[in-house]
Amino acid sequence: MIKQEGELQFSLGNSHRKTNYGQPHKKHLHITSLTSTSISESKSAQEACAMALLDKSKPPIGLQWRSNTLFIIATVAIGLFTDLFLYGLVVPILPFMLQDRLDVPQDKVQSSVSSLLAAYAGASVVFSLPAGWIADRTNARQTPFLAGLAALLAATIMLAFGQSFAVLVVARILQGISAAVVWTVGLAMVLDTVGPKNLGKVIGSIFSFISVGELAAPVLGGVLYNKTGYAGVFGVGGGILGLDFVMRLLVVEKKVAARYSADGTTTNPRDHGSRTEEGDGEEADEETALLGKQEEDSFRIPENQNKAVRALPVLYCLSNPRVAVALLLSFVQAATLAMFDATIPTEAESLLGFSSLQAGLLFIALDIPYLLLGPVAGWAVDKYGTKPAAVLGFGYLVPTLVLLRLPTAGVVHGQKGTVILWCAMLALNGIGMAVIGSPSIVEASDVVQKYDKANPGFFGENGPYAQLYGFQSLTFSAGLTLGPLLSGGLRDSIGYGNMNAVFAAIASVTAVLSWMFVGGKTATVKWVAKKHNPSPN
Repeated sequence: MIKQEGELQFSLGNSHRKTNYGQPHKKHLHITSLTSTSISESKSAQEACAMALLDKSKPPIGLQWRSNTLFIIATVAIGLFTDLFLYGLVVPILPFMLQDRLDVPQDKVQSSVSSLLAAYAGASVVFSLPAGWIADRTNARQTPFLAGLAALLAATIMLAFGQSFAVLVVARILQGISAAVVWTVGLAMVLDTVGPKNLGKVIGSIFSFISVGELAAPVLGGVLYNKTGYAGVFGVGGGILGLDFVMRLLVVEKKVAARYSADGTTTNPRDHGSRTEEGDGEEADEETALLGKQEEDSFRIPENQNKAVRALPVLYCLSNPRVAVALLLSFVQAATLAMFDATIPTEAESLLGFSSLQAGLLFIALDIPYLLLGPVAGWAVDKYGTKPAAVLGFGYLVPTLVLLRLPTAGVVHGQKGTVILWCAMLALNGIGMAVIGSPSIVEASDVVQKYDKANPGFFGENGPYAQLYGFQSLTFSAGLTLGPLLSGGLRDSIGYGNMNAVFAAIASVTAVLSWMFVGGKTATVKWVAKKHNPSPN
């Protein structure tokens, strides 16, 4: 390249710097403005630099299919499936494990099981944020993803061979840590891969798939334990762990694959296009354009933030009501799921005299609509936005939850009629659970992406997405923890039907908050704000 007088202007990331010619820079620089006499030389230098970078190391074997979008999504789905499957596989046999292996007295079994469940939930809550913080500061998300699997493998071995209650507690803590990592890092990998525009249908499909593991694991665990003992239970668990390990080891993230390509492959969610802003169908005018500009400016973060925000930048995003309500949606969704898990078996036993296996089969009615409609609901979120899905989903759950009192109200006679009616009501609720599966994650991701784009450099190289999903995992785990406590206490004090009515009231409040905040303020809220703050003529 011929030496020129003056300066060359370069673009580095989202900022522009001027560098005196001849001063080397370690970053990848893209020439944006050149004198006319050096364009051809600079282009040749760029090409030579790119080739040199590509020649530094050979691409991994099978890079194309290992970094394929479908393979990455399948790897995350298998990871989440494994987490839920092993959790559900072990839970039904914990009481027998405590009695047969550890000789725990019968009157201590329930409290011991509760302690083991609490250890799992507590670890998930505590380690969700650290997992997200670490994942956003590593060069590749695959590393913490594999670390989470290592914790799950250790937990499974300890559960299989542990001979003391302390060992079982440590195993459950490791399971909780693994859950925090796989959900936090896995969802961040999905967003890295597909971007916010397609997140709804992908999340809906993944959640539908993993619901199969949630459904099958308790039933399969009980059957295997009765037929084969611990060997069959943990043998199946080990096989699924092996498949999960192979896929996590083989997967290559998009941003890693981009190092071996010069085609400008997207490597970060901020590089994807934003989701179409959910408006109110109003025609664009000067006032609407001004409001849009003001909304864009509202995502800019002031300088001189406190130490907590600088250490965990996503904390600032939580001040946005859309993110706060999105996390609330996650909490209510998890608490409702946990309510079903906690109360269906006990109510089935007291009302119908069902065994644990028979009670477990009732969940099929709840999960099949979730399995079939999850992808469709996710597609609807991508097509029509998060607001309709959140408002209609939680609003729909209000009457269906209230209707769950019918099987216990004696409106039909005989066990067969009661079972049919109960399954029908559970299926109706399964439809609602499918609809509310995607809006929380998609909404929070959309808002945080806007902050990331509006504040280049503030969130670091990888952005705040794993931190965000750390908070998602925390609130979801909190819902799974508090849901059984609330539903169990309400069922014992006011009955099964009234307990569902309370959860219906919670769903109605959530629907109203979704209408007000999810996807941006509605036309009505904007109209009210305009009346209280009239613009000068």
